Amino acid sequence: MDWTAQIDGYCERISPEFWAEPINAVTNIAFLLAALVMTRRLRGSGLGLAWALTALLAAIGVGSFAFHTHAQVWAALLDVAPILGFTLVYIYAANRDFWGLSWWLSALGAVAFLLFAAVVAPLFAPIMGGSSAYAPLPVLIFTYAVLLRRRAPATARGLAIGAAILCVSLAARAADAPLCDAIPMGTHFAWHLLNGLMLAWMIEVYRAHMLARTPSGR
Repeated sequence: MDWTAQIDGYCERISPEFWAEPINAVTNIAFLLAALVMTRRLRGSGLGLAWALTALLAAIGVGSFAFHTHAQVWAALLDVAPILGFTLVYIYAANRDFWGLSWWLSALGAVAFLLFAAVVAPLFAPIMGGSSAYAPLPVLIFTYAVLLRRRAPATARGLAIGAAILCVSLAARAADAPLCDAIPMGTHFAWHLLNGLMLAWMIEVYRAHMLARTPSGR
């Protein structure tokens, strides 16, 4: 594999230069600001998994900035790895703390998401293109929201809001190439802004759930 091969995947990029995607690059600050907000929110909470999610949120911003400036294979890996990490850690946390599962069942459920995604993502490919890889996420979050509506109604509402934000964010990501002629700078930047908000919100939902259960969290 050529780790330095160039990737031209977004409307804004018209050359291989470092600042060929200035808007896509700069808007990654949304992830860092979101992580900063959650750092302040989590002080004194004792929620180890929430802190891990916040660190991954910051890593998403760094990795995405690297990808939208270098646009090479190694940077693409740096971009997607923290996203996958955030997803798996959050599913583990939800399984353990929303459902009360054991640690090994929670971990098994997180790993099972990879199979779920492999089955669901291709169903959205005809209408979402490359963005279909992310489509299983709002499906799963909405499913958890529905199933938790009686067990933990406030948490269920929070999850549903998060999934709704993600749906709008995904629409912006999927529209980047089709709307390129009409919007030369593309729409991918909205994916960054909305995802920064959404990921911070999801951590907040987890934080609120844990603190409502016990004043000191877990």
